[in-house]
Amino acid sequence: MSDLLLVRHGETEWSASGRHTGRTDVPLTPAGEEQAASLAPRFRDMEPALVLASPLRRAVATAELAGLPAATDPDLCEWDYGGYEGVTTADIRRTRPHWSLWTDGVPPGGDGRPGEDAAAVGARADRVLARVAPVLAEDRGPAVLVAHGHFLRVLTARYLGLPPQDGRLFLLRTGTVSALSTEHGLPVIAAWNTRP
Repeated sequence: MSDLLLVRHGETEWSASGRHTGRTDVPLTPAGEEQAASLAPRFRDMEPALVLASPLRRAVATAELAGLPAATDPDLCEWDYGGYEGVTTADIRRTRPHWSLWTDGVPPGGDGRPGEDAAAVGARADRVLARVAPVLAEDRGPAVLVAHGHFLRVLTARYLGLPPQDGRLFLLRTGTVSALSTEHGLPVIAAWNTRP
């Protein structure tokens, strides 16, 4: 069985400042572009069986700069933060001191942003995993997903058979590659937060 490689997009102004960046389509910073381009040698001699990216431009640009020709998949979009889009955790905790994205979710926002809870993000992650499973089983090379921090953390939890809320256990930095694999037929994390 092939590995599933997870690429978190490069830095954006919002990720650098800790703002919840769900569906707002912010570009990479120059540092984020450098992070993404630095991943290209990792993929240069690799022939992935499948490459999928979130349709948001920070993920698409990361895939392009890393040399990964990717099809887009809307299920790879980041968590819909609803009314907390663009807001930092510190700001939220001024009025909700014990708030946690993982257990408390988000309030609805305007502009068609109803917000999601961990279970909703987990359902999208499960759909992605179901689509890539046959490709991984063919063992023709890794599948690569280029997406976002919170989404990929939830996907990792689901890959390991954990509830979506356990994505909180996996800190994921911008411009990194992680690998999900198997050992003795069981899902494992083979690498996490790696950079060239």
